[in-house]
Amino acid sequence: MPDNGWPADRIDTEHAHSARIYDYILGGKDYYPADKEAGDAMAREWPALPVHMRANRDWMNRAVRWLAEKADMRQFLDIGTGIPTSPNLHEIAQSVAPESRVVYVDNDPIVLTLSQGLLASTPEGRTAYIEADFQDPETVLGSAEFAETLDLSKPVALTVIAIVHFVLDEDDAVGIVRRLLDPLPSGSYLAMTIGTAEYAPQEVGRVAREYAARDMPMRLRTIDEAHEFFDGLELVEPGIVQVHKWHPDGTGEDDIRDEDIAMYGAIARKP
Repeated sequence: MPDNGWPADRIDTEHAHSARIYDYILGGKDYYPADKEAGDAMAREWPALPVHMRANRDWMNRAVRWLAEKADMRQFLDIGTGIPTSPNLHEIAQSVAPESRVVYVDNDPIVLTLSQGLLASTPEGRTAYIEADFQDPETVLGSAEFAETLDLSKPVALTVIAIVHFVLDEDDAVGIVRRLLDPLPSGSYLAMTIGTAEYAPQEVGRVAREYAARDMPMRLRTIDEAHEFFDGLELVEPGIVQVHKWHPDGTGEDDIRDEDIAMYGAIARKP
């Protein structure tokens, strides 16, 4: 039984999980043998996988800092948080504005078990964690944690990072994101990364097959399909681009090849 009172046996250690594979590839420690086996198999199919995953994480750092510094966002709703990896979203936002408030959402019990790392807010700000499925926006928006942490009379930055490629067409990823965004006021922002196979179709296709073989089917999207998430919103320059090309900060993006990145990134403002 972990210190937070949640039973450890809720965690499925026999089957690989996308968040734990991500943690393993990034050099974390919160994974199990099934996740290591999956990550190793995927990296054999596409040796650039660690570069790709690190670029996605670096995009999150730059995007959140941009939202806090340039867009003056002080409220964040982070969907599909994943295993805590410092700096976490609230640490980035609160380093710019200590009063920032963050709600994290995930449905993996291991994330909840480790959530103390997500709840260490500054005294001026606040963080909260909701255990809920991304595909059930009404549970997220109707939760006490959401109501107690975020003020919907003020803009909110909705971050949906590296998750919609696990939502198939029949589950309507665009509609899910829209249901999360609709209640947020004018001046809010949507920040997303969206999986694609357009730059290395064979290699990324093989990785997708490895995920599917472990009951994690993927829906990789074209640039036109990525634009559907931002219909009616005002895209921030440079629009929807591969993550390493979005506001690079000179910390190694120049050395990344386009064919080593399978993720689009963008931020847009809600009018």
